[in-house]
Amino acid sequence: MPRNHRHSYVFPMPGSALLNAWREGYTLSTLKRDVMAGLTIGVVAVPLSMALAIATGVPPQHGLYTAIVAGAVIALTGGSRFNISGPTAAFVVILFPIVAQHGLGGLLIATLMAGAILVALGLSRLGSLIQYVPYPVILGFTAGIGVVIALLQLPDFLGLSDVSLGDSTLHNLVLIGQALPSLSMAEISVGLITLAALVTWPRLKTPVPAPLVGLAVGTLAATLLLWGGIEVDTIASRFRWEFEGESGTGIPPFAPSFTAPWHFPGADGTPLEINFALIQSLLGPALAIALLAAIESLLCAVVADGLTRTRHDPNAELIGQGLGNLVVPFFGGITATAALARTATNIKSGAFSPIAAVVHSLVVLLAVVALAGLLGFVPMAALAALLFIIAWNMSEARHFIHTLKSAPASDVWVLVICFALTVIFDMVIAVAVGIGLAAALFIRRMAQLTQTQRLATPTTGVDFPPEVALYKISGPLFFGAAEKAIATLRAIDHNVRIVVLDMRDVPSLDTTAMVALDALRRELGEQGVGVIFVGLQPRMALKIKRAGMHREVGKLTVVSQLTHAERVARRWLSNAS
Repeated sequence: MPRNHRHSYVFPMPGSALLNAWREGYTLSTLKRDVMAGLTIGVVAVPLSMALAIATGVPPQHGLYTAIVAGAVIALTGGSRFNISGPTAAFVVILFPIVAQHGLGGLLIATLMAGAILVALGLSRLGSLIQYVPYPVILGFTAGIGVVIALLQLPDFLGLSDVSLGDSTLHNLVLIGQALPSLSMAEISVGLITLAALVTWPRLKTPVPAPLVGLAVGTLAATLLLWGGIEVDTIASRFRWEFEGESGTGIPPFAPSFTAPWHFPGADGTPLEINFALIQSLLGPALAIALLAAIESLLCAVVADGLTRTRHDPNAELIGQGLGNLVVPFFGGITATAALARTATNIKSGAFSPIAAVVHSLVVLLAVVALAGLLGFVPMAALAALLFIIAWNMSEARHFIHTLKSAPASDVWVLVICFALTVIFDMVIAVAVGIGLAAALFIRRMAQLTQTQRLATPTTGVDFPPEVALYKISGPLFFGAAEKAIATLRAIDHNVRIVVLDMRDVPSLDTTAMVALDALRRELGEQGVGVIFVGLQPRMALKIKRAGMHREVGKLTVVSQLTHAERVARRWLSNAS
């Protein structure tokens, strides 16, 4: 098709971020910047990836595999130069129930489905639509996610024994309460020491990442307790692995290998059987995963653009995120999306291109292969403390409270409902209801903008005969406002023979409004009353013509100015007499 065709389709270019960086001039100096930034982010990503995988309900290596595989694939195929992708806290609330119901295999299949949806969104060029998700919806479910993440960490932080959390927040609270007598002061001590290090270290303004320092301090504290004969739960004591006849504890010291997602175990420990019932049960969670991944990744890209004065390609970024989530399940990785904190650190560390994200993936790979044994010593209470910090940052408590105090009542209700649904039920319900509520409120507000009023003809500067009633319609005529706007026109005086509708301030007209106008025209036509539309935009006038409204009952015409309407009205009245 010609390039200047108004309806031509421009195919989104996967990897546009990498191409743009290359076109700007990629030199040895910029490569050095990317390598240094990648090293920094890789060090941060190792503990975060493990902690978020455990919070999701899967062994820690699956979070590391996500950072390795998805982090590199998304960087090379996405549309943002600085996004760092991997497991994120936002997905814990969605993924944890999937693991509880369908096991790791179900989670990987849901991730695969979400990846396909993301690619479809990108190819359909729907990336720009994500910006229309209202802020109260986003804030509501992110704050709810923070609360749920913190709740899920309480058993490890307190050292509670025999607590098997499920996908119900209220039930989990009951289980935690019942297990409180089994709390361990040793675990609490390790958690508090780690938490103190995580809170105080950033104030020193050193380049060493706080998560690395916090987990190192927590691991040292746990080691001292172990030397003293006090047992502390660690990654090595919690998790076991088997691979090609070998087995061990903690994290397997191997690079991720290709395995079909359906070969991983379900909730009962056996490989999943792919059938329609499974796909149907995972479709809702997959849609929620795709929507949240799109929102989080594109918001992250917008923030990165603001920090670097660059521009991302939202559709290419969605395709990149989709490809990453399509590939990563075949290597044992879980759902991935862009992580705001890691992206901001990437930028502050001097990154120039997506190569920094690839280096970050290589650093995580090196940690898995060379340091798996050391990572096994990390205590579970220390990881719980790290997730407490992540949950607090994600909750945006200050913004939440400020919005409650200052926002309109309707937005406050959306915020509270999304928050409550996320905490009490799950993200799938929260996202669906939140966006539905926001859409309903938007429709209501837009409908309030649409008004119909009768004008006194002398005020218009046009000398209409007394048998003519002039009405002015202002605002969009769509399904939410059409009936309200047109209802006024049904109560006309008995002496009115012509109704003139001034529609110069109507920017849009949908099918519902067309049906309502046609019904009104028929009613007036049966009473012998003609209708004149004034100032319809060309595309709306074409809709009127295509609908064939002028060929049926009653008189109807479309003119551009009130003066034209006056001449038509006088001619109709003259012919009638």
